[in-house]
Amino acid sequence: MTQALLKKLVHFRSLCLFFVLISFSSQGAANDSAAVVSAHPLATSAGYAILDQGGNAFDAAAAVSAVLAVVEPYASGLGGGGFWLLHDVKTGRDIMIDGREVAPAGASEKMYLDENGQPVPGKSLNGPLAAGIPGTPAALVHLTKKYGQLDLAQNLDPAIRLARNGFKIDQRFVQSLQYHKKKLALYADTAKIFLPDGKPPVAGQLFRQPQLATTLAAIAKSGHQGFYQGAVAKALIQSVKKAGGVWIEQDLNDYKVVERTPVRFNYRNAQITTASLPSAGGLTLAQALNILEFLSLHEKNGYNQAHLIAEVLRLTYKDRVELLGDGDFVQVPVERLISKAYARKQAALIDPDRAGKSVVEEQSGFKEGKETTHFSIIDKAGNRVAATMSINTFFGSGFVAGNTGVLLNNEMDDFAMGEHIPNVFGLYGSRANTIAAGKRPLSSMSPTFVENNNGILIVGTPGGSRIISMLLLVILDYVNNTQIDGEKLVAKPRFHHQYLPDFIQIEPDAFDSGWITALQSMGHEVRAMKRKWGNMQLIFYDKRTQQSQVASDPRGLVDTRY
Repeated sequence: MTQALLKKLVHFRSLCLFFVLISFSSQGAANDSAAVVSAHPLATSAGYAILDQGGNAFDAAAAVSAVLAVVEPYASGLGGGGFWLLHDVKTGRDIMIDGREVAPAGASEKMYLDENGQPVPGKSLNGPLAAGIPGTPAALVHLTKKYGQLDLAQNLDPAIRLARNGFKIDQRFVQSLQYHKKKLALYADTAKIFLPDGKPPVAGQLFRQPQLATTLAAIAKSGHQGFYQGAVAKALIQSVKKAGGVWIEQDLNDYKVVERTPVRFNYRNAQITTASLPSAGGLTLAQALNILEFLSLHEKNGYNQAHLIAEVLRLTYKDRVELLGDGDFVQVPVERLISKAYARKQAALIDPDRAGKSVVEEQSGFKEGKETTHFSIIDKAGNRVAATMSINTFFGSGFVAGNTGVLLNNEMDDFAMGEHIPNVFGLYGSRANTIAAGKRPLSSMSPTFVENNNGILIVGTPGGSRIISMLLLVILDYVNNTQIDGEKLVAKPRFHHQYLPDFIQIEPDAFDSGWITALQSMGHEVRAMKRKWGNMQLIFYDKRTQQSQVASDPRGLVDTRY
């Protein structure tokens, strides 16, 4: 048998395996100790296929990330960024790969404001001016080349084939297209892909993205240079400039992922490892759980727990607003914020019977938000990945860059544009998070590991500003219970407070009238939001049985109108 024929047979076997897995996969399905869970069955199947080809968790993470860029273009993609939290068994190290977008060289602090210092509606959200320099392509290359066992072409092959040959779109995709078709119709290259013949495709229709397949193939062949230099880079720059953006070739040439030390701390009997700056998640979770230890939360019940959690979120999100930003650009007092001494002082500010008050003048800018995507992976060796990726709001900026098939993010809206100007998620900011060339905007994305004697949680979720509170509730539930049910953890009713706006947000029909009345009697304003939030993807590795359990948030199958 010739070498060429042998290669063809091996490739044919992998194709068959991939499509068999697609046929039988749900959003997540554990395979002994190895497990993959994501927001889309095709991405989950691709992860398992890579593991079966001899890849490790990091190879599978590259494959899942790339497939999600194809099958969930409304939530993540090559035109966006993210954080990949890794545990490498060989070295025992935890690493955060920071593939967050960066502000282009032509960005400036007041670029989205009018002459009166007020934000121009839509300017930081729509079109290429709203886009930071993407980090996802660089992260896929870095994951594979530094930590993987397969080559880049193998890891990107499932995504390339799905983009080129197409896949049948589901109702979730169709619904998201319907709700955002006005945005997608603004740009000709976007409309050609997502609104063929002027209208969205229907469920079950084959959806192809040949231009995106070509871009993925360029990355598979040339690695980092396949996206950030050469023909793809030139096409990106040309289309962005033509449509009023400020990108230049040097912006793409200069982009690099950064390996960062995750935030690590203990809460009761568990060790939490989570995202570091420019994610606000790790510091905010550490602060919140440190404070709750001084308040003996586990000894409280019902609405008393909810009151304390809301008050802790009020304090920690206040620090987020006033102090947090890209640590490469601003000095953030990390050690003080996560110290037990600071937590003790913060805990003393909380009245156990009465709601506090957020004192900064508010503007009515809060909007509900659901975007982004998350997946979790563990392989048989114990390597693990929790990854959260985004293009910010649904379909990002709405702008597909020329013939690249790449839908650009609108992450520039995550910067603070002024002291009393909220972003699309109602989050305020300070000078620590103002726009500067080469700076990374503050994020809420918080891929997380939680480990105790029972096992290990690999978890994360989309949800904009609510990501951190969702993870806080899950960590508390996990630590306080000996029997672990992943499905119950991800389905748990959710509430949220983010300092401003100054009220507790709750999911519709999630809490009874007695719970609401009790919190109102303590001085809280409680508002039911129009829709539920989050799409959590979780793996629980049981140390006793050495088996993995996966769970996908049921909310992810319901509504995409955010």
